[in-house]
Amino acid sequence: MRISEVMSGDVCVISPDDTLGRAAGVMAKHDIGSLPVGENDRLVGFLTDRDIVVRALAKGLGADATVRQVMSPDVKYCYADDDIDEVAANMADLELRRLPVVDRDKRLVGIVSLANFAHSRDTKASQELLQGVARPH
Repeated sequence: MRISEVMSGDVCVISPDDTLGRAAGVMAKHDIGSLPVGENDRLVGFLTDRDIVVRALAKGLGADATVRQVMSPDVKYCYADDDIDEVAANMADLELRRLPVVDRDKRLVGIVSLANFAHSRDTKASQELLQGVARPH
């Protein structure tokens, strides 16, 4: 099975120059916990609700701070035609709950998350990922 078969293709993207308030509003409106950050048709970062809390609010930054100030610029991703078991193993090793999906031209085409794996027909991949991201700290 390929990632393209289980990923979510309807993806919201935010600009690095947008505010955290706007990013949080997009997350609330769409009931999501993360946003790819795009600039000039390229993926330049990734922002999670946890980034907003731990990297911004906990350090005194407010809703007017920019996404660029707290996003993760080192974006991990997978390709839409990658094998689901290989992606699950990689996500488990990296302890990632979600991963942007790109085409071979590195254009964003979706996101794959723990929930996508849980609802897939691949029980092995789902279990491997869950065990990787649910490790106690």
